[in-house]
Amino acid sequence: MLALNNIEVVYDHAILVLRGVSLQAKEGQITALLGANGAGKTTTLKAISGLLRSERGEVTKGSVELDGDRLDRLLPHEVVGRGVVQVFEGRRVFETLTVEENLTAGAHSRSDRRAVRDGIERIFSTFPVLEERRHLSAGYLSGGEQQMLVIGRALMSDPKVVLLDEPSLGLAPQIIEEIFDVIRRLKQEQHRTVLLVEQNASLALGIADHGYVMENGRIVLDGPAATLRENSDIKEFYLGLNEAGTRKSYRDVKHYRRRKRWLG
Repeated sequence: MLALNNIEVVYDHAILVLRGVSLQAKEGQITALLGANGAGKTTTLKAISGLLRSERGEVTKGSVELDGDRLDRLLPHEVVGRGVVQVFEGRRVFETLTVEENLTAGAHSRSDRRAVRDGIERIFSTFPVLEERRHLSAGYLSGGEQQMLVIGRALMSDPKVVLLDEPSLGLAPQIIEEIFDVIRRLKQEQHRTVLLVEQNASLALGIADHGYVMENGRIVLDGPAATLRENSDIKEFYLGLNEAGTRKSYRDVKHYRRRKRWLG
């Protein structure tokens, strides 16, 4: 189990970004972390993956643990070695490398060449379109194909935990459906633990087992995904629905956000 225990994150020794965040991503489950832009979701992922130092940030209180072992004191490559890998927002491929070379780069922590070759073939079976483009430079792929590639590249390290940051961002609806189907399969077929950061609450809660809602660097609500989907606050503030189940106007949603009951 991945656990954040009352962590605080500070940037430049002055800016408090996360304020006592606690959450759990249970083994073999999908956990969704929801929130608006600037809520602290990506910072939470970087606190787990060890990437805060590159941005002059640090975990100043609390702990990040995987199966009881501390992660927050480790360097990023050591976190990967423990089985935690992050897929960044924005589809950051190595544009001048081929699809196959990108996947090979994802296996840099593995020394068994046969296992690496087998891993590449598994990724191609998961994403057949990538096999068709295995010798094509990644910069020529479509946005959806690049998203498939970065997820595949992350899986090449054979991680226990996958951190996904906004996988639906900027993609067409049909491609988003394909990506989220793959995320389901990470759980159902590969039994991996997934922590999913996503602004689209409907999508995230549709595949998650448990969800957390973050506002201003704090967890303000959590519960089983099925329960959160029926929560009136979630419907109002993240799905834009009123009590009758009809969609609100953007102006109404902004009004409701100013009076969020969970922050009252």
